This record gives sequence, C-alpha cells and structure tokens, in this order.
Amino acid sequence: MELKELLKSIARELKKENIDYMIIGGQAVLVYGEPRLTKDIDITVGLNINGLEKILKIAKKLKFKSLVSDPEKFVKETSVLPLLDEKTGFRIDFIFSFSEYEKVALKRVNKIKIDRTYVNFASIEDLIIHKIVSGRERDIEDVKKILIKNKNVDFDYVLNWLKNFEVILEENLVQKFLNLKREIGL
Repeated sequence: MELKELLKSIARELKKENIDYMIIGGQAVLVYGEPRLTKDIDITVGLNINGLEKILKIAKKLKFKSLVSDPEKFVKETSVLPLLDEKTGFRIDFIFSFSEYEKVALKRVNKIKIDRTYVNFASIEDLIIHKIVSGRERDIEDVKKILIKNKNVDFDYVLNWLKNFEVILEENLVQKFLNLKREIGL
C-alpha cells in the first residue's frame, strides 16, 4: 500500500467511526510547502484518551502494529499511539486531543481530495502554529517554505494562538514567528 492508499484507508476508517481528525506534520507540509522525505503520518484525532479503543479497532482493521507493548499506559502518559504499517514501513502516530485549540483546529481542516476520497489536513495556519510551537530546526524551515509558497495566510489567527501558547509554554513564540516573517521578506 503506497502513501496515497494508506492515507485514503485511514481517512475512510476514521470517517466510518465518525472521528474528527487532521493530518499534521510532514504529510501536511507536502500539501502546503516543499516536497521532502517523511516516513510517518501524524494524525490528531478529536478524541481524548478515553477513545483509545476506537483507534485500536481501526488499527486492527488496517493491520497496523503497535510500537509499544502497553498502548493504554503509553497513551495515558503521552497522548500518542505509535503504530507501524509494516507493508509500507510508514509510522502512524495518532495524537489524542483535548485542548480548546485542537477543537478549533479540527473544525478548520482542509479537505484534500485524493482520487475519490477526501482526507482532512490541518489548515495552513494550524500547521504553521504546530511547527512554531514545536520549534525544531526542521519545523522552522518548513514554516519558511510554507510562507514563501502561500500568500493567503490568516496571520491574525496564527498570532492569536501563538500568544495563547506563549502563556502556557513560557516561550516568546510571537517574536519567533515575526522574526521568521521578516527573514523571508513578509
């Protein structure tokens, strides 16, 4: 199963179970930014950790292998269920959501049609927010490429949520983002 087929299969199963979701991370960067090698799929789901059984049911149906020996314990500690599709070698991380921000972001998804299946990707603004909050060098480079390639970004939305995260993380995210914009001439 190639990447396209894998994304479509996951999307169909999540839809069948009525689970809100959005693809984030490297796969979303492929939609909005520059092509790059990534062998994982990060999916934020509109479930808190009490929804683990639903995701495990989907994982079993799609024949994904758990990468942890005790999924329940791991998810309670990290809010992430790491899985592997052994056919493709792709790692799939289901990220359980519970914050007000994630509820808003899940309502703003961009539905991208792959063949005849719609797959929910994080909005461009929410992808930027994720990348700035993460702050890894790779993520900052992704944001630069996304901003260069996309002119219709709701900067007010991005700045508003970055201000909220600054309080929680005690980090100057707004300034980091403004410096990035200035660096690429925006």
